Amino acid sequence: MNNFKKVGLTALAGSLAAISANAAEMSVSGASVLTYTSRDSSEVTGNPYGMKTNLGFTASGEVNGYTVSYMQTSMDQFAGMSSARLSIDMGDMGTIAFDQGSGSGLGTIDDKTPTAAEEIWDNIDTDGTNGANGLVGATGASGAWNYINTMGGVTLNAAVRKGSGAKNTDGGTSGVSGGSAWDFALTGSGMDGLAWGAGFGKADVSQLAGDNEHMTVFANYTVGPVTAGAQLSEIDKGGTSAIDQEVIAWGVAFNVNDNLSISYGEREVEFVKPSAANVTEDGDGIAIAYTMGSIKVAGNQNSVKNNDGTANAEDQNTEIAVSFAF
Repeated sequence: MNNFKKVGLTALAGSLAAISANAAEMSVSGASVLTYTSRDSSEVTGNPYGMKTNLGFTASGEVNGYTVSYMQTSMDQFAGMSSARLSIDMGDMGTIAFDQGSGSGLGTIDDKTPTAAEEIWDNIDTDGTNGANGLVGATGASGAWNYINTMGGVTLNAAVRKGSGAKNTDGGTSGVSGGSAWDFALTGSGMDGLAWGAGFGKADVSQLAGDNEHMTVFANYTVGPVTAGAQLSEIDKGGTSAIDQEVIAWGVAFNVNDNLSISYGEREVEFVKPSAANVTEDGDGIAIAYTMGSIKVAGNQNSVKNNDGTANAEDQNTEIAVSFAF
């Protein structure tokens, strides 16, 4: 019986693919990025030059009166799928999607402070990995169901995940590590030049530890060529010995002209330790970007003190990137 059902669904999927292919529109876009990176003097840089190629495939067509679209982003000459998304646009009822890495829910507003290039925490970490403290997003992007709708000028972006976040192939299941999660983000605009957002979410950790709660709020205001913004975030972790994180960040970006922009920002992450003194991670970053048609040259320099909540731990990163869009 199970085999019969599987054959039937496979045949149906093939039929839908054949039908939608007649009306589907497909587009391909991409960019190649060449970078030079200089890390902290305490870390081994080795060869500082790197390159990646991103290719984005988008297909869209009408199926039974609904617009069905699929997006997949591949990196480095099809070395592996980085993200994919299957969505159904139901008009006034909103859009529902299954997300495998493109970004959903609260994670879409994890850092909305203005910047001309990379975020001020990019490539900052004592162990040399690209991780940042205090970034909200209970559900994550892998294996998440996503619902988006705009009502009265306010956009709801909600996500829910069952079990651990994983990019399962068809017929696959994830491991037992990690619990279910849900979160949402609300974004909108008020007076001219104002953009705002807020969100909340929970992730199951374990029956003993309880839930991790994620919350954030931000506001950006644009006057002429200048955009200034601030964001407050908090991650309350379950368990009596867990270390919570509270974030205050701000940034200012200035468009010098249609081609050149610069920005500066600061960020504080306070590690609330239940059995020791709190430690505040202080970070700042400056960025610049210049665009010439399909070519973009960008650079940023980020630094941090008391990194990862460790007193006197410092790190910095400088990156210059040249990208060619096609």
